[in-house]
Amino acid sequence: MGKMNAIVISNYGGPEVMELKSIDIPVPQAGQVLVQIKYASVIPLDFKIRNGWLQVVFPTSFPYIPGNAMAGEIVSVAADVTDFQPGDRVFGIANGSYAEYSVAATNQLVKMPDHLSFEDAATIKGGADSAWKALFTEGNLEKGQTVLIHAAAGGVGQYAVQLAKWKGATVIGTASTSNIEFIKELGVDQAIDYTTTSFETEIDQVDVVVDLVGGETEDRSWSLLKEQGILVSLVKQPSQQNADLHHVTAKFNTENPTPTDLEIITRLIADKTLKTEIDSIFDLKDASEALQRSESRRGRGRILLKI
Repeated sequence: MGKMNAIVISNYGGPEVMELKSIDIPVPQAGQVLVQIKYASVIPLDFKIRNGWLQVVFPTSFPYIPGNAMAGEIVSVAADVTDFQPGDRVFGIANGSYAEYSVAATNQLVKMPDHLSFEDAATIKGGADSAWKALFTEGNLEKGQTVLIHAAAGGVGQYAVQLAKWKGATVIGTASTSNIEFIKELGVDQAIDYTTTSFETEIDQVDVVVDLVGGETEDRSWSLLKEQGILVSLVKQPSQQNADLHHVTAKFNTENPTPTDLEIITRLIADKTLKTEIDSIFDLKDASEALQRSESRRGRGRILLKI
């Protein structure tokens, strides 16, 4: 099949373990297609795996190519694949997306509408779909309810704000000083600068908390929930003990959105009902810098690699 450029990691560590190498282009097996990656999405999971923080949850064999959320074009399909063909524009999950090509299972891909850009499509997996899962699949958010979204300006938070407003909920968002105006533009009803204000002193009871921060932020959020409220963490399994103490439900954002959910999300982004904020775009060779940007947590919106 020839050669391709890819980021290869041979052991756990920081940015220094990420190497740009020329390796063989993979061959799709049964049920798979070969995708030419146009954009790969950089998500916090990527640096956490690289750093060795998730060895129990995501055991890794070396060497490996990081990344999974992407958008690209199919260049070849396995003999048994009939629902996709070369030339199809797709987004979804392709393990090892920090590369010029990757194989993907067909059940992990969604065909892109003609008017959806590769950049926007690359933000859906690990971004818009995570927000949808947290709000609706796990959080059961309904019209008229109130939701508190921590890190509302980030790659998931920006979608959570917009989707909650689309649903008809009242939205409270926390962000740093430099992002307060941004989350107001996204549509939050109440914006709280967590660097200058203790958010718990500003908020009455809420139905749902979407926590993209964890730690002390989670600890301080339990008392804000109405009885029978729901805290959804996208960081780690939240404290069941605290949930019981406050008579609320704790959930870890692990459910997958249904194909119908993904169709709705895709349509909302394609027709610009949901706006995509892209923080920065890096070349493949600069992937280590992209992960440093992600790890800094100073980004606004999604970080992408242009392949």
